[in-house]
Amino acid sequence: MRAALRLAPAILLAASGAFAGEVTVAVAANAAEAVEALAADFEQRTGHRVTLTVGSTGKLYAQILHGAPFDVFLAADQERPRLLVEQGLAVDESRHTYAVGRLALWGPDPTVEASVETLRAGSFRRLAIANPDLAPYGAAARETLQELGLWKSLRGKIAFGENVGQAFAMIASGNAELGFTALSSVLSPRNVRSGSLWEVPANLHAPVRQDSVLLERGQGKAAARDFYLFLGSPGAREVVESFGFIVDRAVGPLDDSQPGERPGAPAQGPVGKRRPGQFINR
Repeated sequence: MRAALRLAPAILLAASGAFAGEVTVAVAANAAEAVEALAADFEQRTGHRVTLTVGSTGKLYAQILHGAPFDVFLAADQERPRLLVEQGLAVDESRHTYAVGRLALWGPDPTVEASVETLRAGSFRRLAIANPDLAPYGAAARETLQELGLWKSLRGKIAFGENVGQAFAMIASGNAELGFTALSSVLSPRNVRSGSLWEVPANLHAPVRQDSVLLERGQGKAAARDFYLFLGSPGAREVVESFGFIVDRAVGPLDDSQPGERPGAPAQGPVGKRRPGQFINR
């Protein structure tokens, strides 16, 4: 299988309308915008059609277990792709980390400072986070609050979203003054709200390593194999990075080396450095 997949790039740019296929991709909510951009580029290059299904990693995993017709799975964690490989539902050699997510505390009201001090003071009605039992960013938020010694004291103020996208929506709508969300959502061009941002230090939670995997259903489909290999191309990695993720440029699908970034590695490119509580200007 490894040899067959390594040959696929030769046809990646040679696809035509006559041979175009379809690939169905399940993608975690926090990576949806980046993958939408990748899908549009891929379609233009190859003529293949990409259908995206967006949701929480936990729910998408459950759908795959129940036979959902997905070819590729881009999760927000490493556990679910690993389990799919162990259960014989995904191609072992294909599993790799396509992005390392970054957690942020954000609020759209610049008068409410996103900071540890504000969390300790508890001077807000609601703090939004994704469900820590379903969503990796929710688990990272819980770990952060536990490390700060604030989980118990703030538990009554926490509003849970099903996934990180719902948590972001609660913050952006004002239903929660502050919340932990994906940095990629805050930096998204679709987020027109200015506000206050704290990029959570990586040492406060386990790295949010996001793995992708080619599912068994997609193994025999040229469009699925081509899309999966496209994810590891330099151009695709640049796109993912531009949405606020950390990307290991040395590792891609089917590389023999182990994927990963050292915990706490600074993001490159557009993410940059911001002071805790610094306003975002739009």
